Amino acid sequence: MYLLNDALVTSASDLKLASECEFAFLRTLDVKLGRATALDVEADAMLERAARLGDRHEQRIVEQLRDDLGDDVVTLPRPENPRDPDELRRLAAQTVEALRSGAGFVYQAVFFDESDPELLFVGFADFLARQSDGRYRVQDSKLARSAKVTALLQLAAYHEQLERLGIPVDDEVELILGDGRSSIHRIDDIRPVFELRRERLHAMIREHRAETGAVAWGDARYAADGRCEVCAAEVDAHRDLFLVAGMRATQRAKLRVGGLTTIDDLAAAVDQPAGSTVPAGTYRALQEQAELQVSAMAARAAAEETAASAGGPDGAATVAHPVPAYRLFNPQIIADLPAPDPGDIYFDFEGDPLHQELAADGTTSQWGLDYLFGYVDDSEQFTSYLAHDLAAEAVALRAFLDDVKLRRQANPGMHIYHYASYERTHLASIAARHGVGEADVDELLSANVLVDLYPVVKRSIRVASRSYSIKKLEPLYMGDELRTPDGVTTAADSVIQYARSRAALQAGDGTEAQRILDDIIDYNRYDCVSTRRLRDWLIAVARAEAGVEPGTGGEREPDAARPFRLDPLTPALLARAERCVTDHDADGAAANRLAAAAIDYHRREDKSFWWAHFERLESDPADWVGTRDVFEVDAAASTIEQDWTEPGPGQRATRRRVRLHGAWAPGSSARPGRVSAIYRPAVYAKSGRDPRHALDHSAVIDEIGDDGSVLLAETLPGAAPGGSGGPDAGVEPWTDLPIALTPGPPPMTEGHRAAIEEWGARVDAQGDGWPLDPASDILLRRVPRLRDGGALEPMRDADDGVRAVVASLRRMDDSYLAVQGPPGTGKTYLAAHVIAELVAQGWLIGVVAQSHRVVENVLDGVVRAGCVPAQVAKGIPSSERAGFYDGHGFTELSGSNPQAAFLARHRDAGRGAVIGGTGWDFVNTKRVERRELDLLVIDEAGQFSLANTIAVAQAARRILLLGDPQQLPQVSQGIHPAPIDASALGAISAGHEVLPAEYGYFLAASRRMDAAVTRPVSRLAYAGELRSHPSTERRHLDGVDAGFHAVPVEHSGNATASVEEAEEVLAQVRAHLGLRWTDEEAGRADDPLTESDLIVVAPYNAQVELIRATFDAAGFARVRVGTVDKFQGQEAVVALVSLAASSPDDAPRGLDFLLSRNRLNVAISRAQWAARLVYSPKLVDHLPWKPDGVAELSRFIELVRPRG
Repeated sequence: MYLLNDALVTSASDLKLASECEFAFLRTLDVKLGRATALDVEADAMLERAARLGDRHEQRIVEQLRDDLGDDVVTLPRPENPRDPDELRRLAAQTVEALRSGAGFVYQAVFFDESDPELLFVGFADFLARQSDGRYRVQDSKLARSAKVTALLQLAAYHEQLERLGIPVDDEVELILGDGRSSIHRIDDIRPVFELRRERLHAMIREHRAETGAVAWGDARYAADGRCEVCAAEVDAHRDLFLVAGMRATQRAKLRVGGLTTIDDLAAAVDQPAGSTVPAGTYRALQEQAELQVSAMAARAAAEETAASAGGPDGAATVAHPVPAYRLFNPQIIADLPAPDPGDIYFDFEGDPLHQELAADGTTSQWGLDYLFGYVDDSEQFTSYLAHDLAAEAVALRAFLDDVKLRRQANPGMHIYHYASYERTHLASIAARHGVGEADVDELLSANVLVDLYPVVKRSIRVASRSYSIKKLEPLYMGDELRTPDGVTTAADSVIQYARSRAALQAGDGTEAQRILDDIIDYNRYDCVSTRRLRDWLIAVARAEAGVEPGTGGEREPDAARPFRLDPLTPALLARAERCVTDHDADGAAANRLAAAAIDYHRREDKSFWWAHFERLESDPADWVGTRDVFEVDAAASTIEQDWTEPGPGQRATRRRVRLHGAWAPGSSARPGRVSAIYRPAVYAKSGRDPRHALDHSAVIDEIGDDGSVLLAETLPGAAPGGSGGPDAGVEPWTDLPIALTPGPPPMTEGHRAAIEEWGARVDAQGDGWPLDPASDILLRRVPRLRDGGALEPMRDADDGVRAVVASLRRMDDSYLAVQGPPGTGKTYLAAHVIAELVAQGWLIGVVAQSHRVVENVLDGVVRAGCVPAQVAKGIPSSERAGFYDGHGFTELSGSNPQAAFLARHRDAGRGAVIGGTGWDFVNTKRVERRELDLLVIDEAGQFSLANTIAVAQAARRILLLGDPQQLPQVSQGIHPAPIDASALGAISAGHEVLPAEYGYFLAASRRMDAAVTRPVSRLAYAGELRSHPSTERRHLDGVDAGFHAVPVEHSGNATASVEEAEEVLAQVRAHLGLRWTDEEAGRADDPLTESDLIVVAPYNAQVELIRATFDAAGFARVRVGTVDKFQGQEAVVALVSLAASSPDDAPRGLDFLLSRNRLNVAISRAQWAARLVYSPKLVDHLPWKPDGVAELSRFIELVRPRG
């Protein structure tokens, strides 16, 4: 950014700065305008190194292009004076000339846009690449290993310049990443956000230039991140709330509403002022932190004044490294530390995120290297392992793990102490990257051998410091050994010096290289010693001030009853993957990695659950009550509906029922079923649980009330009445209520595992080949294999789906077929009629889905399609009794594994039949034998994981994947080495919004939505290819235009519930009720709309409950209100959607959840005639951190502010 006469010249980097911190941008503008002086900022050595590496990366690309294309690469010179307008105009003209002459590549293209005389634009594009259709694609080289949002904005700026110049421009832009891969993005997924940010930038510039003074700190018109160098100076000068350790921007904003603007205000305000909405516990912690820091600042100022008056060196030296004040507030956390053990070690990594090596495929690069593993023992004897490349990193990891294993054998009670999460996460990531020691690392994590002291510090003491970095804590305990500011003193120093050491070695100066390396090793040793001294200091403080000892808090049991162990098949399948890499077979390598990940999928899922579960039991509830699927109980509003009752006839345990009021965390799926009721303090002693921690008691949610309350059924532990010698002996009934409900334990998956392992063994037995079966075809993403080797049967029109699918399935050769059915396209109708036709031809067919309800719906449809009810059956859920399916059209099965007899009876009679169930039915060989079925239909396959698809696929010769990846997604909680947790249909679609035709069928005509609703839904989620069926043209609602309507409502400070939006939704209901509705196919002609014709969808349970209460008070109790997952498959004449959150900062799970195109798609597409979205306009005033977030926000902007 610079001034050119009276005009301001901006670039894409200014848009980046303004998006990151508006205050910093305007202060930079003030410097250009002469209103402020520039900050004296030290050079950032890490950024400078990254810039140099980025230049080298760009030059490698250019050299490769010149080798490949020769003279077809046009290189423009860099401007000698980038602020000379004449030179810029000349180079911009040369750029246009090269493009119009059809150059293959233009390197260093120059743009100079003078169309706005007040705001000019200058830009330098790395590459403009001519595509086969003559259009040019904007490309940029970035050292990063993944696309960054600011880089996408830069690409959009150059794309816009090409459009302005009339140059044909591609619909996609491309980043050439530092590892050699390309990241390609649709311009439509970037442009709306870019235009909104550019609009905001220009508005700020015009507004600020019209004023006379410099931007003022605290000006509410402009956002400040509070952390950048420009902000840091203002934070200090104004004693801003950002000085308080741990202060978040959202907390600061809420405190300012209450009149607290400085750290001094907060320190003095013991009681939270009215208007501030920070949770009470959080406020108390922030206020005490501020009080401690302010006291320390005053003490330091007094000491400096005394030292200055004395004028002696001793006083000055004392002030140079003051010991910060501290306050022990929770000694129990230190008591919960393990008791010291002679085998304890104190561990630290040094890593270089910019290290780059060529991968085994010879084309891409691998990034990052942990080049030093170091630890000290209790005698502070230092051991280290160096790794100068990735192969050595794997060796170092193995050596470290072997060392730890020996130490644990000698000292079973030993622990590995570290500070902050880097060591824990990188041990796991290194093991996963190399396939080395994965089980060993998991054992260390599961057995709680690693102890992170950072959360111990944060939860037990407050320190008078803005930062809780270990460097800032060292004055508390390092004494005379406190590190000096010279040499290697930070992690960033270590990285830079390591690069210098390697460069010196390459230059032949081994002595200098070793000297630098020795400094790094000494820095690492000091960090390890510091970690040990910190542990000992914490113990000493708790002992002296609270009389507690470590190890007296008790140490929990290992995380899971069944420790994670890699199946022996996994390395064999990974070895197949490596052979594919060597053979340059990327598809085979990916499929083998998926197969290997499938073998241990369910173990990893279980492991993730237990880690999170035990973490909740040990930690402060305030740290986790806001996480998904957790219900925080309001004890004062809750009641005991039925107190403890002795077991009656046929019962085995004492029971009670409680009505719990409270709030589900945002994004929770509130549904009946088994949960863990959390008690703190524990209400009884449970085996394997420390009574000092919270207690998890298994319970069952019987129902969810319309008011959001939960009816919980609890039983006393044991299976028989209490009394001497009975299972309940010693456990007395309690009157306490749980503090929260958390997810119950994962279901048993032994059958799934067995089925996957059988399949994996067959894969391994093929050598480097694959079995000819549906699971292998899906993982390899082969097109469906037909016996005649031909193409799938074409679908002639929207009404030809059943015929086409049946014809393709009949020609299929032990493979799969995919069908994508967007909202209202008749997916269930198609499935039912396909099944009915094939049953009539003697096929045995299974229907499986994630839920019983989905399966039941399909089976009812099969009967309506003409199947004899006796040939359509489903076993009742295990928790239900006979007669559960009375009222359904299909046959109910009960008893022990009745599915096998049902299938055998029809098979022996030569009849076709349909059996429905969940995955547990189809992996159980006592119910369905391997490959017994001619076809297995997986409904909602967009929510059915690849791993579970492999498991159930063993029951059938053919698979029909039926669903829509663009609606609610597959949910997984595990961390997997390959995307085996992705949905089956999503994997086949491979990121395409519309299923590619060679893999199956896209049902392109919605019979639900009017064309005016379908168009925005189609643009949002289906690449514009979804349309309305002609039958929708025979509908009409008087007085309301068909289509999607955005309804902005201004409000602020709302997170999960908005009264303003609830009132607007109520007004919308009143405005629509009674309007005349005609739907000929439904037999309605000029009928008034009733409450059942409306549906209201909200993302948060709190907003659902607020709207429900608002409607009930207004007399509209029959209007359906719920979260999006409750309404999948339902429809209404008018759908009303309320987003509730006031701004991105207010949204508890961020915009990724709130504006998810999948969730918006489901919500809007409930509408037959009209959808109205009630939202806060501040939601779009945001720049996401990730490219996916930019795409989601862009789609949302297009919805509420469509172009043209």
